[in-house]
Amino acid sequence: MTHATDLPGQPRTGAIGGPATDRATCVLAPNPSPMTLDGTNTWILAEPDSDLAVVVDPGPDDEAHLRNVVATAEAAGKRVALTLLTHGHADHSGGAARFAELTGTHVRALDPGLRLGGEGLGVGDVITTGGLELHVVSTPGHTADSLCFHLPADGAVLTGDTILGRGTTIVAHPDGRLGDYLDSLRRLRLLAVEEGVTTVLPGHGPVLDDARGATEYYLAHRAKRLAQVETAVENGHRTAPEVVAAVYADVDRALWPAAELSVRAQLDYLEEHGLI
Repeated sequence: MTHATDLPGQPRTGAIGGPATDRATCVLAPNPSPMTLDGTNTWILAEPDSDLAVVVDPGPDDEAHLRNVVATAEAAGKRVALTLLTHGHADHSGGAARFAELTGTHVRALDPGLRLGGEGLGVGDVITTGGLELHVVSTPGHTADSLCFHLPADGAVLTGDTILGRGTTIVAHPDGRLGDYLDSLRRLRLLAVEEGVTTVLPGHGPVLDDARGATEYYLAHRAKRLAQVETAVENGHRTAPEVVAAVYADVDRALWPAAELSVRAQLDYLEEHGLI
């Protein structure tokens, strides 16, 4: 499950769905909500001259959507040869088992419980299918099993829920940890600075055309929220619900339960660093 607060000021570009780069096409799942934005972005990746494709995050267990992903690949002359997961939340992975049946593919993930076919994903792995090259990037924080996929040929990175196309994601306490998440954002910023990554292909929301700007926005946002949480505690708001009411007053109340997970992660972070 994805959780997002809709905040202004992020760089963004393009409509959701359809071709995004030379090698990446988005198929939008029909699961819009305050938590999933417009729905889950399922990504079909392939070299232009290859007949093999990789699918990242088949999405929820929705038969029509899964068949649409297969049909979209086939319409482009591609056969799905491999399925990858950025993490285990059901809006990304719930349809993986059925999708594997439809395509006859293995499902590779960091979490052994999500793998089908025996082979997992490890940090630093390089996936080559049909000439396509994807580098596995460790990005825990949103969840412990979160990964991103660097697509060097397009100067792009698939971020799952680590960076969204609109708004900000949560740190899904207790599985997600704020310190890990901040390190992951810095790692993605280095990809932009040192590896020429310009494009973010997110798990929800539109494509972003300024990867460095997006990571710096997220880091600044997290620093601001952390300072607000620290101030709220100093002002006597001790429980997570109290802190949410004080800090997230500008956010739709429907998202407060999700915000509370981030607050719990922030409180843990502040305690671990001796700041409260």
